[in-house]
Amino acid sequence: MRLLVKISVFFAFVVIVLGAFTRLTEAGLGCPDWPGCYGFLGVPSQAEHIQEAQLRFPDAPVEQGKAWNEMVHRYFAGTLGLLILAIAIIAWIKGRRYSHYPTPVKLPTLLLGLVIFQAALGMWTVTMNLQPLIVMGHLLGGFSVISLLYLLSLRLSSFRLAGGDSELRRYRGLAFFTLLVVIGQIALGGWVAANYAAVACTDLPFCEGNWTAQLDFAGAFSIPEADTYQYGAHDYNDRMTMHVMHRVGAIITFLVVCALLFKCWRKAKSQFFRRSLIVIGLLLSLQILLGISNVVFQLPLWNAVAHNAVGALLLLSMVGLNYNLSRKA
Repeated sequence: MRLLVKISVFFAFVVIVLGAFTRLTEAGLGCPDWPGCYGFLGVPSQAEHIQEAQLRFPDAPVEQGKAWNEMVHRYFAGTLGLLILAIAIIAWIKGRRYSHYPTPVKLPTLLLGLVIFQAALGMWTVTMNLQPLIVMGHLLGGFSVISLLYLLSLRLSSFRLAGGDSELRRYRGLAFFTLLVVIGQIALGGWVAANYAAVACTDLPFCEGNWTAQLDFAGAFSIPEADTYQYGAHDYNDRMTMHVMHRVGAIITFLVVCALLFKCWRKAKSQFFRRSLIVIGLLLSLQILLGISNVVFQLPLWNAVAHNAVGALLLLSMVGLNYNLSRKA
């Protein structure tokens, strides 16, 4: 079961990267239906199939590149769902037959329920034409799935907190607060991405012109009525406000994570915890650099995808630190 969970963590990471790639290549509606593509199991490629697809969806011309981006993401997500189903079944069987065996059952069951809900969000993303709240929820759902899978992997491990690091337990509250801050920043990033606001500001460290007079918080966190939300439905002031809030969130996240690292570093005795803190610091620094590069270079595709990937790794590193700080020697 340990190996299956580790494979699932890897698949969940791939799904997050593919989801970011799909969104950033404007392929979120590459297939106008769900779970197939223009009524087919795969992307229509033959002339008669393309003609049939156009008759079914006259307002959605077939773009095979975008359609394949979307379908590859769905294939990997479907495989991940099957892996999580297998994990849940194994956990239920072991939990019933071997009650003395410490196999988590509640967490795999929660994961199965979450991945089913995540599939529903994926469907609504298409059927509701990229409605921002659904898109952000789908992104957060993906991050939640990989976090719980990683947590399950940690629970199945045999690691124990070293006696010399027991003083670190005093920072459990700060570590949990930092985890919540990181999650909040990811949510802000998801809202920015869902509303196509990543390049709303092109200057550093703040926006161009008299940006403070243009802030519109009510508009930025509302959902305007629209037939489709592809390419965004908010005006410039709304998007600029979203972008500014994400930058402010990045500063807050940087300061809070640095405070945690500083406090933990002074008390850490083992190489395990020191390496963990170094990894968190490196991921945080890389994430900040990628965020700045998104602005300076106007959202290059692979830089933006890497920004999502490193965000997921930073979240996992914080989940791992919280879990290890909660364990007894």
